[in-house]
Amino acid sequence: MIKIYGINNCDTIKKARKWLTAHNIEYQFYDFKKQALTSEKLDEWLTKTDWTVLLNKRGMMWRKLSDNEKAQMNLENARLTMLKTNSIIKRPILEFNEQLIIGFNETEYNTLFNE
Repeated sequence: MIKIYGINNCDTIKKARKWLTAHNIEYQFYDFKKQALTSEKLDEWLTKTDWTVLLNKRGMMWRKLSDNEKAQMNLENARLTMLKTNSIIKRPILEFNEQLIIGFNETEYNTLFNE
C-alpha cells in the first residue's frame, strides 16, 4: 500500500493526492497535524535519505528558526526539529515499494507508477 505523509492543507500535498486519485492509485494519507510523526518512522526515512533532503529550507517553519538554530543544524538537531515541528519536513513524503519519494514531481510520479 502506498503511504503519503504531509499536511492536508499543503498545496503540494493536494497536487500529489489529486494526481494519485486521477490515476486510480490507492493510498493511505497520514496528516502530520492529526498523526504525529514517530521517531521510528523518521529514523527509517533517515536511513533512506539525507536529513538535508527531508528538511524543508524553503518553508515558513525554516524561516521561523533563529539564525543560531539554522547555523547549528546537523543530523541530530534536524532530527529533533523535525520531530518537534513536523511541518518543517518537505512534503509530500511518499512510501512505495521500499522507496521514499520526497516532494511532488508529475514526471517522476508518471515514471514511478507506470513501470
